[in-house]
Amino acid sequence: MSATLFTNGVIWTGPAGETDALLVADGVVQAVGDDARAAAADAEVVDLGGGFVMPSFGDGHAHPLYGGLEAAGPVVRPCRSVEEIVETVAKYAAQNPDQEWILGASYDSSLAPDGLFDARWLDEAVPDRPVVLRAWDYHTVWCNSVALERAGITADTPDPQMGEIPHRADGSVLGTLREWGAVDLVMAAAPARDEEVRVAALRTAAEYYTARGVTWVQDAWVEPADLDTYLEAARRDALGVRFNLALYADPRHFETQIQAFAESRRRVEEVNSPYLTCQTVKFFADGVVENETGALLQPYCSGLHSHGMTVWEGDSLAEAARRVDDLGLQIHIHAIGDAAVRQALDAIEYVVQHNGTRDRRPVIAHNQLVDDADIERYARLGVIPNMQPLWAQLDALMTELTVPRLGSDRADRQYRMNTLSTTGAPLAFGSDWPVSSGAPLDGIAVAVSRRTADGEPADGWTAQEILPIDVALLAGTAGVAYQAFAETTWGRIEPGASVDLVWLDRDPRTVAPLDIPAIRVLRTYLRDHTVFSATD
Repeated sequence: MSATLFTNGVIWTGPAGETDALLVADGVVQAVGDDARAAAADAEVVDLGGGFVMPSFGDGHAHPLYGGLEAAGPVVRPCRSVEEIVETVAKYAAQNPDQEWILGASYDSSLAPDGLFDARWLDEAVPDRPVVLRAWDYHTVWCNSVALERAGITADTPDPQMGEIPHRADGSVLGTLREWGAVDLVMAAAPARDEEVRVAALRTAAEYYTARGVTWVQDAWVEPADLDTYLEAARRDALGVRFNLALYADPRHFETQIQAFAESRRRVEEVNSPYLTCQTVKFFADGVVENETGALLQPYCSGLHSHGMTVWEGDSLAEAARRVDDLGLQIHIHAIGDAAVRQALDAIEYVVQHNGTRDRRPVIAHNQLVDDADIERYARLGVIPNMQPLWAQLDALMTELTVPRLGSDRADRQYRMNTLSTTGAPLAFGSDWPVSSGAPLDGIAVAVSRRTADGEPADGWTAQEILPIDVALLAGTAGVAYQAFAETTWGRIEPGASVDLVWLDRDPRTVAPLDIPAIRVLRTYLRDHTVFSATD
């Protein structure tokens, strides 16, 4: 048995605190502290050079296939103006003259008033081929005129179920499509991406994550073609990190989908990859505040969409969740607005009442607004609030799109991570990458400061929600492992655990919060394999 001893640094084990030595062998933690040194007679020694080793991070809510695909199309995320996006798309189109459709992501919605982008702006870049760009939120697309034509979207096309088609003052279609019902109209007309491109996108996603110390990812929106891509990548041993798949539940097609969920899980189990599981179903309870489709108890300030959008009407979410629970699958619900959060909690409570108590670990993702009356329900029902800490700051998106829609009083009750954590709710972190950065340290910096990268505001926005650094680190490691039903396998450093580690150049507990994103990931280990090294 070849063994490795990590020493000369701080080793943060997770819930058990810290030690100064770690012995691993055959992919498993053998001992820590004095026990590690005593058993390390013939071990290879890794000198940490004063660095910091901790359990590798998990990402409890993300869209890795989408994130990887962003690199395959026109890369518009860095663009800081509409003109720059148009120029980038035009350049990409010129370099790819044989590409029938140009599909890219993900632009900043705050670059146009109210997040509304005109097809004619993209027509200037590409007048003769369809162009479809996803917005940062992945709930919205911006199309050129040819794409609208190919999709059959005209001034007479009614708003579909679960979607909106904005118009210009003269009644013509603008070019921005909001939410899945509308987005599906154009995406259904687009050709499928080549499978080689999609498998390569998963490799890109894995490389992105391991460079940031992440070794487990919850893909929170998996459709049948995505499942096929994951299975093909698994057969090729090309996954690179651990993925759990959340199969997408759509109220328009649920009766067909529910019959396929168990078969999808069986297909994943048949591949028998240590890096792939399929134990979750993803529901959307609402949209997003920036589109005024997040479902609210009280109306939006503008009143344009009144209380927002409810995806599952009446008791249908509760009944669908019960049927998913009947299959032994985990419930994972996107809920942004306080009305959506209440509906999600009601659905989970219904499941518990009808199916009895068991270790089901339901997840509500985002939890942007939670009404006071619902705070204690998370811990009581065993609901995991999966939070995106990077969003809890007064950045341009918040000040230009979110706060004007919610009003200042309601806006100041967003992302109540500390409040939920102190009730005993099992807090876990996710990034929602590529909606926002998938680097855990970026999110942790905001969680422990509630400040922007520029340090604003000086005392932190909604400072009562600032998390202690150890709580934030646990939410990104042991908290996600608990969400994954994997707390005995990874997410902590203890004898018998998998060697899923990240080696940082500094201890994030001892640096100023605004300096946390600058901490370097030196090496990432997955099952004792080095999957990223800063020196490679």
